[in-house]
Amino acid sequence: MALQKKIPLRKCVATGEMHPKKEMIRVVRTKEGEVFVDLTGKKSGRGAYVSKSEDAIELARKKKVLDNQLEAKVPAEIYDELTRVVLREQLKK
Repeated sequence: MALQKKIPLRKCVATGEMHPKKEMIRVVRTKEGEVFVDLTGKKSGRGAYVSKSEDAIELARKKKVLDNQLEAKVPAEIYDELTRVVLREQLKK
C-alpha cells in the first residue's frame, strides 16, 4: 500500500486562501532589507506567499499586504515581476 505524501499548504497574504505551496509564489525580505521574488521557495529570509493569479497580485498591490507582511517597502517592480511569472505560467498551460 503506497503512503500518500503530505502536501504542504500555504496561505495567500492577499486572499487568505490556502493552496498547495507549489501553486504559490514566495516573496522574500532578507536581513539586509532587500525584497525579491523567490521562485525556488527556499531562499533564507522572511517570506510571504501570493496566489498565482493576477487578481491576487493586484489585491496585494492595492492593499499593500506585502509591505505589512514583510515589514518593508515593496517596490512596484516586484509586483510587475509577479505578474510576469503568472502570465508565463498561463502560457505554459
